[in-house]
Amino acid sequence: MIKLRPYQEKVVAEARILLRKHKRILIQIPTGGGKTVVASYMMKSATERDMAAFFLCHRDFLVDQTSKTFTRAEIDHSFVAAGRWFNPWAAAHIGMVQTVKQRLAKINKPKFIIWDEAHHIGAASWAAIMEAWPDAIHIGLSATPVRLDGKGLDRHFQAMVIGPSVRELIELGALCDYKAFAPSAPDLTAVATKMGDYKIDDIEQIMDRSVIIGDMVQQYRQKAAGMLGVYFCATIKHSQHTAEMFNAAGIPAKHLDGSHSTFERMQAAQAFANRELMVLTNVDLFGEGYDLAAQAGRDVSIEMVGLARPTQSEGLFLQQVGRALRPEENKMAVILDHAGNIARHGLPDDDREWTLQGRQKAKVGDASMVRDCKECFASIPKTARV
Repeated sequence: MIKLRPYQEKVVAEARILLRKHKRILIQIPTGGGKTVVASYMMKSATERDMAAFFLCHRDFLVDQTSKTFTRAEIDHSFVAAGRWFNPWAAAHIGMVQTVKQRLAKINKPKFIIWDEAHHIGAASWAAIMEAWPDAIHIGLSATPVRLDGKGLDRHFQAMVIGPSVRELIELGALCDYKAFAPSAPDLTAVATKMGDYKIDDIEQIMDRSVIIGDMVQQYRQKAAGMLGVYFCATIKHSQHTAEMFNAAGIPAKHLDGSHSTFERMQAAQAFANRELMVLTNVDLFGEGYDLAAQAGRDVSIEMVGLARPTQSEGLFLQQVGRALRPEENKMAVILDHAGNIARHGLPDDDREWTLQGRQKAKVGDASMVRDCKECFASIPKTARV
């Protein structure tokens, strides 16, 4: 049985109202707010009404995590994903976007579709699927409903349900509170932009330096010693070097990327949960939807996040800092920003207005409501008196 929290019930109720007029709606809920639970509830409701239903995601591990959630919710399902079994008579299917795109001609058209991480829907494969199934109900899920280039999603969705804010979820106990610090920020004046974000090669040259990584290790010791941390780096090489320097300082660390097998990721997650590893470094692996507890097979909470990759993407920034905000008794998360991202995008719980029309991308200094303490580097609202 799926038990929704009151704010999730409100989101579902608003979605049902919009579906009376529209076939394509978007649901926005912050990272950690339970989008998968809401999706499971809606999928179960659809299958109970004999509606052929699809849940679409874009990463291999998300297929497995969603399947576990559906199993707990007693949703009969199979897969449209490479290497997994397919049962055409199953009530629901979990599909990988790339595989579904390749098999469109062989799949019976569904009546109900949920799109995970729907801010990617501007990509060609995603858009092709939506165009192939125009008569179905399409529900997008996203914590950050804006594309990397700042463009909106109004070409793909007709209306949007706005969930609670990050600060509201913190006050409800659905997310934990945090402290943010910005000990350093790189000079990016000479860095080029490519495909809507900083050019990775340029970022690597700036961030993958011993003096910067050394400062990251020092600040971890000062601000987050003994906390389970995840660092988001610019490239695999940068991530590997970061893990090496943490290990050299006596802080057990490991780099993970998409080339590691599921078994290797599970081993690392279990070691992290046991505090045999204190730091995990990565590029994008721990971003959208990654469930560390599911990988570890037990409860484990990321207690701090280190930002070592400058980004122009507000969505990417919020996905990364959101990893540390999962609630736990007496937990106060720590965010260490070495990339200038808080100066660019503001604090995680700033009020943000989400629309289907998108927004202009921020520049450093645009987040004028944030200031940094010159003594301890804490990033705080400008209105704070202390």
